[in-house]
Amino acid sequence: MSASPRPSLRPPRWLRVFLPAVLILLWLAGAAIGGPYFGKVEEVATNDQSSFLPESADATQVNERLADFLGEGSIPAVVVVEGDGELTEDQLADLQTLADDLAAVEGVQDEISPPIVSEDGVAAQVFVPLDSEGEVRETVVELRQVVSDDLPEGLEGWVTGPAGFTADLAEGFLGIDGLLLIVALAAVFVILVIVYRSPLLPILVLMTSVFALCVALLVVWWLAKAEIFVLNGQVQGILFILVIGAATDYALLYVARFREAVADGQGRWDAVVRAWRGSWEPILASGGTVIAGLLCLLLSDLASNRALGPIASIGIAFAMLSALTFLPALLAAVGRAAFWPFIPKEPVAQISDDLSQPVRGLWARLARFVSRHARPVWILSTVVLLAGCVGVTQLKAEGVPASDFVLGYSESRDGQTVLADHFAAGSGSPTYVLVGEGDAPDALAELEDADGVDSVSLVVEDSPTGQAPVALEDGELAVTAFGPPGTPAPEPTVSDGELLFAVTLSDAADSDAAEQTIRDLRAGFDGEFGEGVVLVGGETAIDVDTNDTSIRDRTVIIPVILVVVLIILMLLLRAILAPVLLILSTVLSFCTALGVSALVFNYVFDFPGADPAVPLYGFVFLVALGIDYNIFLMSRVREEALQYGTRSGIRRGLVSTGGVITSAGLVLAATFAALGVIPILFLAQIAFIVAFGVLLDTFVVRSLLVPALGIDIGRAIWWPSKRLWREGPETREPVAVGASGAPSERGAEADAGPAGAKPATRRSLRRR
Repeated sequence: MSASPRPSLRPPRWLRVFLPAVLILLWLAGAAIGGPYFGKVEEVATNDQSSFLPESADATQVNERLADFLGEGSIPAVVVVEGDGELTEDQLADLQTLADDLAAVEGVQDEISPPIVSEDGVAAQVFVPLDSEGEVRETVVELRQVVSDDLPEGLEGWVTGPAGFTADLAEGFLGIDGLLLIVALAAVFVILVIVYRSPLLPILVLMTSVFALCVALLVVWWLAKAEIFVLNGQVQGILFILVIGAATDYALLYVARFREAVADGQGRWDAVVRAWRGSWEPILASGGTVIAGLLCLLLSDLASNRALGPIASIGIAFAMLSALTFLPALLAAVGRAAFWPFIPKEPVAQISDDLSQPVRGLWARLARFVSRHARPVWILSTVVLLAGCVGVTQLKAEGVPASDFVLGYSESRDGQTVLADHFAAGSGSPTYVLVGEGDAPDALAELEDADGVDSVSLVVEDSPTGQAPVALEDGELAVTAFGPPGTPAPEPTVSDGELLFAVTLSDAADSDAAEQTIRDLRAGFDGEFGEGVVLVGGETAIDVDTNDTSIRDRTVIIPVILVVVLIILMLLLRAILAPVLLILSTVLSFCTALGVSALVFNYVFDFPGADPAVPLYGFVFLVALGIDYNIFLMSRVREEALQYGTRSGIRRGLVSTGGVITSAGLVLAATFAALGVIPILFLAQIAFIVAFGVLLDTFVVRSLLVPALGIDIGRAIWWPSKRLWREGPETREPVAVGASGAPSERGAEADAGPAGAKPATRRSLRRR
């Protein structure tokens, strides 16, 4: 007597219509609310490097006290003017007129300095304090326009200094809201059209990504508004790319499962449910791994790094949520029409697992090749990757001058060069030394004897420039008046019993020589007065503290990320050896990507160096995202191995996941490469490292190295798992592959066993 059929668990028709409709409307509402926030990011973003430093840094402490001496919220711009020869009386009069016009620009604070002529008489500079709380970029743009309009023939001018570099940096980030998204989305759309040969499906996938980004940005904006996180252009750009890339990857995994169900002839709702059951676990596992890696950035002492961790994690969370709710709802609405005009109609084909039998399809051929030559494949792959690692020694990641942050033309950089030709190279970006009144004479003596110091002034309120020359006379400070003979000397500005020296360095403020001067000054002051008694700040000191903190961060965070990801893999795969091998392969891939990138940066792009945070960011993205693809592969391999044995399971897993993971890798590489359109050195380097590393991981590590290594080791790769290591079968059964050759990513519940056998369920697998 045959068993009665199981009752249908399908929900009623009204629920199958109502649930997708509600999900679609909720996401439409979220996107409608979050979309306008793309144009409001500047309201909560900052590119002030000092705001990212830890509170304990010397530069931070000095920066917090500057307002007590210089007034609230000012940032200096330096207007430098150069003539064809020595400046004439008429030209000097024109420069005074120019200074008066500059003072009238909105956003300029207090009185600006009169024109200060260089010793050679060929150039002059004017110090213009700007409101740092205002629109610095717009103010600098207007200053540059005034300089361009007012200077007579024979004179050329530039606006540089800290305000100028801030404006150039902000200008470089302007394309994030528009150009970056357009390029990234266009690249993804083209790849998806080529892969699926459908005009509708790429639109549905991109809607999944864009809507996830809109809602994530809405949340991030309000968190930044509440000053919970520090948001800058760098973090913003990475958030955009990461959400677009990750959401598309997760969507592709779901679409591949949905496509298999459609090809097997299942109806719209059944296909959606089957795809969801087959994809939710790997999506949550891979997304959770990325989030865990990103949250390790909370260990950073730099506020920008700490902010990236939770901000990017929020983006990944919404990427997963969108792929598991919004995309299924969309596919439930359109059904198999999503694949039009090439709607999959044939069920999955069966090919023999006998390696002597002919096969069809790229991934089936690759699986057979790897099986036949497993040991040579993984050894050769490892040797090639190790060869690429050699370039790591060429990576110059000790920091770059602020003048090199912006790629291409920079008026501030050109102006700084002119300034250094006629004045002390550090002019316009003073180093500030905060010292108690009693220790001021000895500190001044230390400064006057120090190498790399051109001149020292004392910050005073009642001076046209805000500073006055100072010298030692009989062991006491002697302040010199600025102006004609007989002008009374101004009184030093004292705050909380402390004075502030403004030190002009002999070298450019963002040069290696200037940074060494800062280190020498700090060492001398600590030795003379004790640690932390005399504090050194200013632009150069900020660069020093930022680089030192970045180096500390990457030394601490990288090992923590490795341990966290390793633990997650062990829990997911229920093994030790396989996760260790996956981690080692990913680290090897990262080192290769970094080594090749270093050679390209030095000898192709001729970059001046790299920020110390570049290796850290590259590691976070490549390890977290590289592990993603290994999770997609090995979670499927484990499913297959439980039924067919390890070696057969690896072949089946490679065939099943090959297309979707490769498509996802291409999409992710293209989205990160889009960062290269933003003319910021840091983002351009991250774009190349991650894009190249993802492609390397996709086509070499995941397609060749990991499968070959697993096949060579066999069931021992699952040690110490008893089910797979000691008792796992090693049968040779047919392996499923999509007949059309399109990406195939099937769940264990849909896999066919031996001919005529009933497909294995999770419960039956557990009983085995």
